[in-house]
Amino acid sequence: MSFSSQVKEELKHKIDTAKDCQIAELAAIMAFCANTCNQWDGLCATTENDIVADVFVQLIKCAFNVSNKDIALQYEGKKNNIINIKIQNKSVTEKILMAIKWNDSERKMLNNSLLVQKECCKRAFIRGAFLAAGSISDPNKSYHYEIVCTNQTDAIQLKEMFAFFELDAKVIARKNNYITYIKEGNHITDCLNVMGAFVSQMDLYNVMILKGMRNDVNRKVNCETANINKTVEAAVKQIKDIEYIRDTMGLGYLKEPLYNVAMIRLENPDMNLKDIGERLSPPVGKSGVNHRLRKISDIAQALRKE
Repeated sequence: MSFSSQVKEELKHKIDTAKDCQIAELAAIMAFCANTCNQWDGLCATTENDIVADVFVQLIKCAFNVSNKDIALQYEGKKNNIINIKIQNKSVTEKILMAIKWNDSERKMLNNSLLVQKECCKRAFIRGAFLAAGSISDPNKSYHYEIVCTNQTDAIQLKEMFAFFELDAKVIARKNNYITYIKEGNHITDCLNVMGAFVSQMDLYNVMILKGMRNDVNRKVNCETANINKTVEAAVKQIKDIEYIRDTMGLGYLKEPLYNVAMIRLENPDMNLKDIGERLSPPVGKSGVNHRLRKISDIAQALRKE
């Protein structure tokens, strides 16, 4: 099961007990899935997701006390994966359309802001919108939450609703649709909390923590590797300078403090500056050893130019 399906499966069981929240969630699902049918003065919602169909039916029953006889499910497509939910009772349809402030000519999601005036209703609406037209990428690969809208007005209204919860959503056009999306991992976890997907929120937190730990380890390893490479490169150059002085002028050409450092470096090509300094008598700190090695390098450079 994908992470997106996992979240929707969890949300399936999060239907609010408050009627106004049920209506807000239903309004969101209808905005993406439903239309009125003049043939029988009814309502039809179409989806390829069993969870969306189940939630839609539950909301109709809970919010409007509709019985099974008024709801018909039809399956289409080669694999029967297209689900049509039909409300064939005219009075029930009118009651639903009136409650959600449906405007069939415009098909905008929020024709009446009173539907989502309360915070709990906003949460329910976002949940319904995600169930009907949303998805979340596998967090092990990337962080991406989106809801696909058919028009820009809906996408912007969703963005503003996310902003109410201090979630940084953006809108982008994709083919003939508009996408309201969130990319930042922490905001996606907050969004899961807003919708009520608390188990999925914790799963995402765990993934983020593990990825963060791996990134920290990789950064440290890369940093240590880079430092080792720099140390090795420096040691190789120091040895080449010392060998050049030895082969041209002889190491006796160096003053005693420089001679002592040069001998220890030649005998211990992998030794760090601190350990070289401790081998000297009297001992010298890292900066002192580095200073002497730089002097040896300057002498070698001067001899090369002669």
